[in-house]
Amino acid sequence: MDIIDAIILGIIQGLTEFLPVSSSGHLELGKAILGDNTLPEESLLFTVVLHFATALSTLVVFRKDIFDIIKGLFQFKWNEESQFAIKIILSMIPAVLIGLFFEEQLESLFGGNILLVGMMLIVTALLLWLADKAKDTQKPVSYRNAVVIGIAQAIAMLPGISRSGATISTSVLLGNDKAKAARFSFLMVVPLIFGKIAKDILGGEITTDSGNFTALSIGFIAAFLSGLVACTWMIKLVKKSKLSYFAIYCLVVGIIAVGFGYSNL
Repeated sequence: MDIIDAIILGIIQGLTEFLPVSSSGHLELGKAILGDNTLPEESLLFTVVLHFATALSTLVVFRKDIFDIIKGLFQFKWNEESQFAIKIILSMIPAVLIGLFFEEQLESLFGGNILLVGMMLIVTALLLWLADKAKDTQKPVSYRNAVVIGIAQAIAMLPGISRSGATISTSVLLGNDKAKAARFSFLMVVPLIFGKIAKDILGGEITTDSGNFTALSIGFIAAFLSGLVACTWMIKLVKKSKLSYFAIYCLVVGIIAVGFGYSNL
């Protein structure tokens, strides 16, 4: 992977992370279009690094919310911040279990499987269409909701299933407010990504010899900067716009990807 490819893929990640269109799916499509031939493990590593970059941009954009949560936790009271933190932890459990017990199987799916990406984008389109039909409410995310949303997040580890699309759609279908669902969706993934990076570093999987370090660094910077820009205005777009627009986009891209995938069987 050369520098230009890394920049393009980094920008794709930064722009698509905050819209319900599957950043991982678009990364796989981008790699296929650019002719990337890295091994599945290296491909997944690049994907994780780019997700880490956008997680960092999320921290920057949501710094006030995160500071308030940390401040509330140190009050050592059963307050709103403590309850929110517990819900985040509950939402993480399904994805953590998948990561611990099915990591190798998951890695094998990140090797340019365009047919799978296309089919999962169509599934994402269906989820978004269903969520668009749900009534908007002021209902907050409950503990039970957090677990169900966490299961949706675990399923969204498949390339082509939008993580934000799956979690926001699931939350809305459960009757939660769209604005609260979006906030919870973007914050719930941050601990998982940082945990994944820490696990890989401690396990020796991420070193200066892991793939092309220069490409990883350039991709990281591109994803972080584009993520900062995207997160400031695209989150508002997710909250205010109808999800059906994104459903149509995912459906069209999914059909094209399925056709492309079948033609290369």
